[in-house]
Amino acid sequence: MAGLRISIVEYLNTAPLVWGFTNGPLRGKYELSFTVPSQCAEALRRGDADVALIPAIEYQRIDDVIALPGMAIAAKNEVRSILVVAKCPVERASRVALDTSSRSSVALVRLLCRHRWRIEPEFLDAKPDVTAMLDDADAALVIGDPALRVALELQRTLPDYPVVYLYDVAYEWREMTGKPCVLALWVARRTAVTPELVADFLASKEYGMSRIDEIADAAAKKLELPAAELAAYLRENVDFSLDAENQAGLALYYDLCAEAGLIPKAKPLELASMPAHAAG
Repeated sequence: MAGLRISIVEYLNTAPLVWGFTNGPLRGKYELSFTVPSQCAEALRRGDADVALIPAIEYQRIDDVIALPGMAIAAKNEVRSILVVAKCPVERASRVALDTSSRSSVALVRLLCRHRWRIEPEFLDAKPDVTAMLDDADAALVIGDPALRVALELQRTLPDYPVVYLYDVAYEWREMTGKPCVLALWVARRTAVTPELVADFLASKEYGMSRIDEIADAAAKKLELPAAELAAYLRENVDFSLDAENQAGLALYYDLCAEAGLIPKAKPLELASMPAHAAG
């Protein structure tokens, strides 16, 4: 297993999945790199990573890969770290700026515009600077820690826009479909998958889920946000499972993406086998 390369999203919501690799008993076993979701997908596509935490939509765009079981970045309802921030009701937006860090959330916003908000705006790619995005557009998609900061400190983050409209993308998806939202998956090159690899990733998740307060305390210093709020976000807003309900939400997402031409077709999600001791 030595030398296997893991590409990790550098957001707080991934920390419970990787804490065993970064701060726990699996530290040093794998080669880790950290970036934004879109670049995790590119690393896996190029062959620069053997396993990557990629936007869920990118599973459909990369060949010869398999998803790891039992783990995801998902949301059953509100997630608070994927937001559309608007200067007007979103149903009136004619220009929407999209965070270039994202892939899955960009597709979600396109689907929400089409099916829920019933608009056909112009979409603009933009760096995740909400104030700059809103200078050029009526609404802006932001994800990850920048979005969480907006959710927790709206007035300080957007001083030039004291009146804004906030839309939680995962909540809007739930209202539209009745299903949860799966945002990211651990996906591996097929040749890299072994029972030991799957067991290590599940062990890292188990280690991290038992240390949410520790993770929140560390993130609070880095992000300069309240540790209690960050712990509540990880416990209450992010769902780290890939249960049957999440898989059903993901399948619908893929079907709608295919219908909208965002992917060529919807291939079924293929999961690596669960280790025997975990499957029992």
